[in-house]
Amino acid sequence: MNMEKKMIPLAVNGGIDFGAKLTPKQLIVLGQYLDEDEEIELTTLQQLIVKVPEDDLEAAIKQFNKVGLSCYKVGNFVKSLRTCNFCKGEINEGMPVAKELNKRIAGQEVPFTLRPAYTGCPVGCGEPLINDIGVMKYKDTYELYLGGQSKGRNAKAGDLFMDGLEPEQLYEIVDEILEVYRNNGRKREKFSKFVDRYGMDKIKEEVL
Repeated sequence: MNMEKKMIPLAVNGGIDFGAKLTPKQLIVLGQYLDEDEEIELTTLQQLIVKVPEDDLEAAIKQFNKVGLSCYKVGNFVKSLRTCNFCKGEINEGMPVAKELNKRIAGQEVPFTLRPAYTGCPVGCGEPLINDIGVMKYKDTYELYLGGQSKGRNAKAGDLFMDGLEPEQLYEIVDEILEVYRNNGRKREKFSKFVDRYGMDKIKEEVL
């Protein structure tokens, strides 16, 4: 009796940087896990969804990482940080902070898929105000927005939660917010709905 291999979806991108980019070497490695006529999904989160046989998962992740591809879980987890598509100037625009924040939060389990976003200046190309958690660099510190929603009839901008944050403060506060959401969010409750129900003041009280 033939048993079909169990396929595990992986969300893959070229890492956290300004712009969603892939190199030819990375595309070649991705192609090794695709049949000739197979389609690959490109999400609005700057990720490609690739299905890998369960038995090959660990080896595939190592191979992807070797060529600079980052791999993330698919499902009710914090997604990789969405960043600006066009800007340059890695140090001036705070990209090391974005990379560290992504390293800390991406893949954390939450009640429902959570989309964080980062932008290096008030122009906001990374669209932080219409994502669940948004970070905007302003001069030499960071602003943190919560509860944005980009789709549907209830689309809205997030509200400013805190500003004037130093990097270490930002990391710790975002971690605490995710913990509050994990402990108090209902099953499959979107983060924006959780913020509306639970209240910004109560979240701030618990975080501080």
